Formats: sequence, structure tokens, C-alpha cells
Amino acid sequence: MLFRIESDSVGEKQVPKNAYYGVQTLRAYENFNITGRKIHPELIKALAEIKKAAAITNMEVELLNRKKGDAIVKACDEIIGGKLHEEFITDPIQGGAGTSMNMNINEVVANRATEILGGELGDYSVVHPNDHVNYGQSTNDVIPSGGKIATIRLIDKALIQLQNLVDALLEKSVEFDHVIKMGRTQMQDAIPIRLGQEFHAYANAIKRDIVRIKRAGQDLKHINMGATAIGTGLNADEMYVKHIVPNIAKVTGIDLIQNDDLVDGTQNLDGFAAVSSALKVCAISLSKMSNDLRLLSSGPRTGFGEINLPSKQNGSSIMPGKVNPVIPEVMSQVAFNIIGNDLTITMAAEAGQLELNAFEPVLFYNLFESIETLAHGVETFIENCVKGITANEEHCREMVENSVGIITAIVPHIGYKDSARLAKTAINSGESVKELILKEGLLKEAELTTILNAYGMTEPGISGKELLKK
Repeated sequence: MLFRIESDSVGEKQVPKNAYYGVQTLRAYENFNITGRKIHPELIKALAEIKKAAAITNMEVELLNRKKGDAIVKACDEIIGGKLHEEFITDPIQGGAGTSMNMNINEVVANRATEILGGELGDYSVVHPNDHVNYGQSTNDVIPSGGKIATIRLIDKALIQLQNLVDALLEKSVEFDHVIKMGRTQMQDAIPIRLGQEFHAYANAIKRDIVRIKRAGQDLKHINMGATAIGTGLNADEMYVKHIVPNIAKVTGIDLIQNDDLVDGTQNLDGFAAVSSALKVCAISLSKMSNDLRLLSSGPRTGFGEINLPSKQNGSSIMPGKVNPVIPEVMSQVAFNIIGNDLTITMAAEAGQLELNAFEPVLFYNLFESIETLAHGVETFIENCVKGITANEEHCREMVENSVGIITAIVPHIGYKDSARLAKTAINSGESVKELILKEGLLKEAELTTILNAYGMTEPGISGKELLKK
């Protein structure tokens, strides 16, 4: 391999001759061999958009000559379009508050712009990573702003899948609206409910999660570009500071707003923590739903057996014919991971000191993973589970008819004490509630038929007495 020699404040170093990254990126690559992964493509794109907007702004305020500026813009456009992403070699978890990521984009853009202008890679006399690409900026406003842009886009993709899940659950709620089953509280028989009502409740929980995530995501539209190192805007032209965020908004197509207080915007990462918290709550909803689906489908002969999940693969290497609820299982595992990531994000947001939080890299790594795994998990949950669920209608009806839980509907007519006595007798004797009431002559059969109408028991506000009046 051929090399070129580059130098920085630490000293000289050999850099691969054809590399678009430079010495500072290479040092970071060697220092931070942590995850074996690279910077997220959405973050690369966001950083390139920031560098493009910065070049445009610096040209507008006549602090960057048109020739260099146009070359920087062209290089950024190529990166935004997906080129040169292999040149971003720094690990996503790194020390230095993201300086290595910022220098990675600065060096790649500078070298590509130099090449566009006819220069050789590594000849920073043409376009310099710091003096030209990073002009008027700092890692401390570039990296949090890039992280917010990337997060907004990832959230948008996840929200599409969550809305798809709401739609799928609502379709099932209509399909199962007529299916009467026993409701359960604390894993014990309670009173009848329609299977469709359960699925409608799942849909509403996810609707609330969508609202929470959207609300939290709005805060990320406030970015601290123009803050430079600590929020005071040192080394940034006043007109640049005024126009940089509107130009980033134009480049990204996102209605971004500059932080009212750039010191606050540089110090604090609470907006990211809020997004992670909303994702955690959504994960809780999804895992609770997955728990329910596993219970309702348990069996097929010795469990609840009220619904059937699609058979996706063999469930055992030793037990023939066994099929496991693998999709709800993986959905819960995604949820566990998101919940764990939220703790890391919480600690990273808390750990900043004074004018800067140095722990954005690990926060972004976990946040991006949470959003992407949520989106992918929900997608497979919809396609490979929810859409294919069927109901065992007859089995559900039989369990309602044989349940002692329906005695609750009798309470307004014979009182709680007698109802409790009959429930205990039914459990011990195996006789049905209806048989015992008729045997003791407490109610007439016509009255019982009306009172014990299972569908009527699932409509809020309709008591047994009201039913008898109709």
C-alpha cells in the first residue's frame, strides 16, 4: 500500500495515499476500536448537510471564496448522495465529544474538494479541513446538531411503522368485534370482554406512543449551530451566526430553529433523553402487547388457546410439531434492548460538565439503535404476526359460558352475599352459575337469559336491570 505523510499537533503519520480521510481521522480509528462499527449513514448525511450549509453561509457573508466554497458544496452533495461513506472510519463510540467524527467529515470534504479543484489528496493548501470546511464551527455545535437531524429522520421512519401497527390492530379489532371471551384480571377469570375490544385497546396505546414520540421529536428541531465552542459564538461572524440555521433548514428540508440560548443548547442533551424516554414507553407498550399475545395463544391444547398466531418456523430441535410465538418474543427482546439503551442515554445526558457534554457519541449510538430496532421490530411484528392472527371463537364462547366470572352480572339482582356463595358453590361443584340460580329459584330462566347476555356485559354503562327493562 502506498502512503502519504500528514501531520497534526501530535506529529507526523502515514495515511493511505488514496484515502479521503486524514491524519486526525486515522488516529481516532486507532484509538477507538470499540464496537467494530462505523458512523451511522444518517449522521454522515446530516454532517455533510451542515458542512454544505456552512460553506454556503460563509460564501454569502464573503468569508469563503466562491471557488473553494463551490468545491466544498459539491463534495458535500456527493456525500449526501451516498458517495464516500466508506471513508468514514471512526468508531461511533469515541472520546473527545465527537471531535473525531467532525474531523472525519472535515477531512473527507476537504480532500474531495481539493480533488475537484485539481489538487492531490492530502494537499490542504487547496482546501483545508479546519480553515475552510470547519470555518465558523466547532465540534460542539456541529455534532449535536447533526445528531438531532439524524434522529429526526430516523424517528420519521419509525413513526410510519407505528402507524402501520395501529392500522393493523384496528383492522383486527373490527374483525374480532363479535368474539366474546373472558376477561382476566391478575390472571384470574373476571368478566366477559370482546376480543375486538382488547385489540382496540392495543391500538390506542400505540396511538399515544406516537403522540409522545412526535412531541419529543419537536424539541430536536432546536439546534445550536452558531454556538461554536461553548455557546458564545467565538470565531463565528455575526452574519454567519444569523443565517447558518436557516441555510441548514433549506439544505435538509427540516424546519430547524436556532436555540434561543446557545449556551444552553451546547451544554444540555435533555432533548435526546426525552426522545429516548418516549421510545422506552413505546417499548413497554409493545412488550406488554406481546406478552398478551403469547398468553392468549398458549397451548395449543393446554393453554388459553383463544387466538392462533401465524406459524413461522419449527419451535424445537427435539419436540416434533412444536411451534413457538417467535415474533412476539423478538418484539419483547427489542423492547428490552430499548429500555436498556434508555439507561445509557440517561447517564450520558446526565454526565456532562459545565459548558459541554462529552458523551454524545455513546448517546447517539444507543439512540439510533433504539429507533432503528423499534422500526424493524414493529415491521416484522405487523407482517409476521398481527396480520395473521385468528380467533378460536367457539373455544372463547365455551370458556365464557363455563366461567364463574359471569356471576358479577347477577349481583344487582340477588345481592353480593348470595352471589359470592353461588360462585363458591359453582367452583367446588363444577355446576354452572345458571344451573345453581335456577335450582334455587332465585331468578327465572327468561330473566337469566337476558342478564347473562355476554355481549351486553361488554357494553359500558348497561346494567343488568337496564337490560331487563328493554
